[in-house]
Amino acid sequence: MEGFGEDEVESILYIGREVSVFKIPPLKKNEGHRAQEWGDLGSPLWKGRLRIIERSNGVTIQFEDATTGELFAKAEYDPARPSVEAVLDSSRYFVVRVEDAGKRAYIGMGFLERSDSFDFNVALQDYTKRWRAIQNPANSETDKPSPHVPAGPKKDYSLKDGQTFSISIPGRSKNNTPSNATSDLLGSGSTSSSSGGGLGVPLLPPPPPGAPRRR
Repeated sequence: MEGFGEDEVESILYIGREVSVFKIPPLKKNEGHRAQEWGDLGSPLWKGRLRIIERSNGVTIQFEDATTGELFAKAEYDPARPSVEAVLDSSRYFVVRVEDAGKRAYIGMGFLERSDSFDFNVALQDYTKRWRAIQNPANSETDKPSPHVPAGPKKDYSLKDGQTFSISIPGRSKNNTPSNATSDLLGSGSTSSSSGGGLGVPLLPPPPPGAPRRR
């Protein structure tokens, strides 16, 4: 690609197969942008492909012709001065600051599906996290394990073939057979578990008033 050396490595962070570009009115003071103020959203200024490309010198958001790859506009993405701003009235539309030969302009951009805009956001957020980790390694959290990931392998507590276990019940005779113990546990008013064929053990009633508590 023009302007980059032969050894330049490109990494595609995101591809939006179809995005729409709109001409937007000037921002009213500090009220924020609203897509509903852009006119007819069914008649965009341009339609094409969007790619987020990471190179050694940073990240670029490029609007390209979906067939020829011809560049329509581009925006350098700097996490310190983000060039993308979400609108106030939709999750599918954004305002992007594009640059051309030192000139800057603001355009509206929209996705057909919310899932596309979500993936677009995630791609920029992931890059921003990596950029911050490089800028300030001391506060980087990239090497910390996720709280949702187990620290080690799970232990297997399931019974193997031929293995059995017994339950010692206080106050019961040691001569009770496993079948008698099962009968005693269930009692006359209990039911078996509805999943996996396990046994449902009834909860013990609370002690009567004044009864000593077991320690």
